[in-house]
Amino acid sequence: MISVSERVATVLAAHVSDAFGVMGNGNVHLIDALTRTPVRFTAVRHETASVAAADAYHRTSRRIAVATTTYGPGYTNALTALAEAALAHTPLVLIVGDAPSAGPRLWDIDQIGAARALGVTTFVVDATTPGKITSNALTHALRYRTPVVLAIPYDVGTLVADPEELVAATGPKPLVPDPDDIEVAAQALVHARRPLILAGRGARDARKSLFAIADALGALTVSSAPARGTFAGRARDLGVSGGFASERTATLAHSADVVLVVGASLNQFTTSFGDFFSAQATVIQVDIAEAATNALVSIFVRGDANLTLAALQESVAVTAGNRLGDTWPGVSPADIAGAHNEREAGNAIAADGRLDPRSLTRRLDGILPADRLVVSDGGHFIGWANTYFELPAPDSIVLVGTAFQAIGLGIPSAVGAAVACPDRTIVVVTGDGGGLMGIADLDSLVRAAQRAIVIVFNDAAYSAEVHQYGSQGLDTAAMLINEVSFAAMGEAVGAQSVIVRTLDDLATLESWLANGAAGTFVVDCRSSGSVVAPYMREIMEKSGIRR
Repeated sequence: MISVSERVATVLAAHVSDAFGVMGNGNVHLIDALTRTPVRFTAVRHETASVAAADAYHRTSRRIAVATTTYGPGYTNALTALAEAALAHTPLVLIVGDAPSAGPRLWDIDQIGAARALGVTTFVVDATTPGKITSNALTHALRYRTPVVLAIPYDVGTLVADPEELVAATGPKPLVPDPDDIEVAAQALVHARRPLILAGRGARDARKSLFAIADALGALTVSSAPARGTFAGRARDLGVSGGFASERTATLAHSADVVLVVGASLNQFTTSFGDFFSAQATVIQVDIAEAATNALVSIFVRGDANLTLAALQESVAVTAGNRLGDTWPGVSPADIAGAHNEREAGNAIAADGRLDPRSLTRRLDGILPADRLVVSDGGHFIGWANTYFELPAPDSIVLVGTAFQAIGLGIPSAVGAAVACPDRTIVVVTGDGGGLMGIADLDSLVRAAQRAIVIVFNDAAYSAEVHQYGSQGLDTAAMLINEVSFAAMGEAVGAQSVIVRTLDDLATLESWLANGAAGTFVVDCRSSGSVVAPYMREIMEKSGIRR
């Protein structure tokens, strides 16, 4: 005989290799059962990290993961990260304790309703078919690319599970594109004079076809911020799209006459609020969504990225040939070369006496190892690492929080990235505001990571708010943060650290890297918040804010 919790753990173990969570009364029996399976359990310190770590684990490994919390406050603590996972279409299973089947207690809430408000489906386990329900939850997460909640009522987890025939969870079948849609898109591409290809995270598995089509057409390429690194090393690549793009990239992209968008949702940041492409451009979107995700789209092709691009590649090859000398007239290799990295150099020290984030990030880019996996929090500082750091390949950056516009998920999500990619250098980039929100899981990162560097843009402020609202005359007192020592907090949980007030202070980080770089190193950068990131200037301009 086995318990309900053991049955759930057994089914999970057939499909997942890792779980993240905080133990409590509602999930203690499940976690105990997981320890007797091959599933590796990583304990985190705050429930939001349970989901954030599982989310980042999937984004970097493309494998489904499990998060787990107790009921009540443990569950509500995880809701921000769950909302992010839902908006980012991340398949994961959040297993939670829940009210007893006899009825709620004083500390129980409507957890099913809370999940529903986020667009997340809940599966409630019973003693009759706990394995089937668990399999159904996994199948739902995989088929619909969404997080799900698997709830175990408090009085059910220790019951003896009824015998049942177990069925494996299944993912979706690749969506085959309509051949007529392929032909329409191919004709638009082969007749383009200035073709541009934009790749999002949904195009990662189709990179070979992306390169082949781009080269056959002589196309320029860009990627969305979460997909940076997709076209690394390609001579005709312009880097990142939208508000993080360089001025030269934005100018060239705006002159494209046909744009092929693959696996990108075309949100306001990727499209610079709709201005990244010319209004006259033909925009072709390839996606598995049921319809185009932006009014800019002229031609929509619904289909799996791999299947669709393979078909497009074949169709384009028939008529396009090698068009490198036939496209982008008047644009020379010199006009393209280095466009993605054409950034303001900045000063060593800003006018307020603190580090200029532009020169700081450029220097860090030259110091960080090539195998970097960047995990970025949200905040004003996001404009620096996302523009100055070179990325070596797809799956080289994780932006957990940007879909929901949350801050504080950088350090928690880094735990999942460290577990998924133990051989890479995890580079966490956070601000002091978000860093303080997620600081509990700096301990988790120290335990999980073989090699991690935590870079804190410590400007003693919520600078995004200072720029947007302080510039309008609003009181900035609540927008400021007392300067804290992240270096000291890092040392308190077993990391090495340095406070960086000048660029020369980065020598300590260089020495650590040269001597083997084992463990976690916190780089507490006393940066200036007075330098406004270009993407923030764009947001302010679109909002009618003038400094």
